[in-house]
Amino acid sequence: MADRQEEPARVTVVEKRGGGPTLLALLLLVVVIAIAAMFLIGSESRKNNAVEDAARQVGQAASDVGSAATDAARPKEQ
Repeated sequence: MADRQEEPARVTVVEKRGGGPTLLALLLLVVVIAIAAMFLIGSESRKNNAVEDAARQVGQAASDVGSAATDAARPKEQ
């Protein structure tokens, strides 16, 4: 009988790049966070503008009261 040498078993490795759904979910999460941040920043800006406007109105009212007090303190001409 002839000696027959067996070839070593061949192993084929198939690599599969997955992550399609994971990548999509991650991208969606980033978009949602960006939109939420925009709304929070916009809300904070509107709040700051409202506070600034109120402070301006209080300052104007104080100026008006000061003018009225100055006018009231002046001696009246007879």
